Amino acid sequence: MRVFLTGATGYIGSAVLDALVRAGHDVTSLVRTSAAASRVAARGARPVTGDLSAPDGWRQSAAGHDAYVHAAFEPGARGPQVDRDAVEALLAAARGSRGAAFIYTSGVWVLGPTREPAAEDAPLNPTPLVAWRPAVEQRVLAAGDTLRPIVVRPGIVYGGARGIVSDMLKDADNGLMRVIGTGENHWPVVYDRDLADLYVRLIEHPEAAGIYHANDESDQTVNDIVNAIAAHAPSRPEVRHMPLAEARARLGPYADALALDQIVRSPRARALGWTPSLGALVRNVPRLFEEWRNARAEAL
Repeated sequence: MRVFLTGATGYIGSAVLDALVRAGHDVTSLVRTSAAASRVAARGARPVTGDLSAPDGWRQSAAGHDAYVHAAFEPGARGPQVDRDAVEALLAAARGSRGAAFIYTSGVWVLGPTREPAAEDAPLNPTPLVAWRPAVEQRVLAAGDTLRPIVVRPGIVYGGARGIVSDMLKDADNGLMRVIGTGENHWPVVYDRDLADLYVRLIEHPEAAGIYHANDESDQTVNDIVNAIAAHAPSRPEVRHMPLAEARARLGPYADALALDQIVRSPRARALGWTPSLGALVRNVPRLFEEWRNARAEAL
């Protein structure tokens, strides 16, 4: 299939790009710079140079594809508005390809704290950091009259040298890990390559539509993850627990997102035959340390 991808140099998007190319799809990737264009071209994609926040510059290039994957996000205060505008531009570009798959990347933080295991039909109670996302999800899902709309809600993504868990590996390597709150809250997590495999399945499955959660359902607490990482660090790091009020003063609403206690299930993804390859993060920490070190070395 011909796939238009945003975020090909980002954390999730780069894994999706590799998975799509491995599966034999023809990928066109929106990138911001000529250096990024060279990187994605070397990995098998056709680059289109443009700014996510200026869709008039790339809307025409996005038209005429069989599938669309929006995995980009611009950090900062204007990120939500840029995301809304990009979605509108992508939807407009996709309408000429009636029935095209359209995947929007959201996240499990829109669920808020979950007292019971939350599947795709769970009510939303988004943490303030992502309070704007449910409306964008609904905008995408409402396009089902002309497209095959899909919303993917990944758990906390791990693998390689980027992301929250990789930052924890770095902190452990530096000798000090900080935990917000007691650490007894549960994090839904997913390996980056497993997540990318789900995107490919969703594109290739002609009936796939609607909301899909993506996590390994291992129900690990933050303390479980921290202890597993600390046990495999070169020397055991110090672990400090930071009160939530102090974390909010330092990190703002991001602190509340990291402190969420969530048990999440992914029955719709599993019904497609998707099975995470790594299982529990805590059993694969040596591999993650190796990936993290290798990725850092490649970046030098």
